[in-house]
Amino acid sequence: MIRDEFGAPEILESEVVYHGLVWDVVRETFRLPESSEPITRDFVEHPGAVAIAAVDEHARIMLIQQYRHPIRAREWEIPAGLLDVSGEPPHRTAARELAEEVDLEAATWNVLADQLSSPGGISETLRIYLARDITARSDAFERDDEESGIVPRWVPLAEAKAAVVEGRITNATAALGILHADLALARGFTDLRPADAPWPAREVPAAPGA
Repeated sequence: MIRDEFGAPEILESEVVYHGLVWDVVRETFRLPESSEPITRDFVEHPGAVAIAAVDEHARIMLIQQYRHPIRAREWEIPAGLLDVSGEPPHRTAARELAEEVDLEAATWNVLADQLSSPGGISETLRIYLARDITARSDAFERDDEESGIVPRWVPLAEAKAAVVEGRITNATAALGILHADLALARGFTDLRPADAPWPAREVPAAPGA
C-alpha cells in the first residue's frame, strides 16, 4: 500500500536564523542514507493548522473571501486557523475556528483530508475536517485585521467544484476541501475517518539516539 513515511533523520545542527512576527525560519543540518555528505536546509517553522469544509443540508459549502497580503489578493478559502493553543485537540480547534470565522457550529465532525502545504520549504501540516449538521451561533464573534473583512458565502458544492476546475478558486486548501467534500457527498458521507483519527504527520518519531 502506498503511503507517506514519516520519521526524523539524524539532526546534526538546528538553529533559528530569523525570528518573524508570525513565522520563524530554522536552519538544520541532517544526514540521509542516500547522501554521502550532511545536508543543510532552511525552512519556515509552522505550528500546524486546521481547515473546515462545512457542508449544509442543501449540499452547499461555506466559503469565505479574505485578503491575503503576500499574494495581494482577496481569495476564496474555507475557514481555517492555526494550532496555536497548547493542548487543544485539533478537532476542537476546528470547531473554535468555525465559530470565530463564520459564527457557525456543527454537530457532526469527520476528518476529510490531510495536507502537507509546501513540504520543501515549510513544516506546516494541515488537516481538513468535514463539518455537518450546521447551526448558526446566536452570538457573533468580533474580528479584527484582515478577518474583519471576511465575506462568507454558502456555495453549492457543484458550483464550488466548477470554480476549482476552471481555475477561479486557486487556494490549495480550499480546492482540496471542496473536491473531497464533493466526493464525500457522492459517497453518501460513508467511510469517513472519525474526528479524532490518528494524524501521522504530527506524530513523527524522534531521530535515533535523540
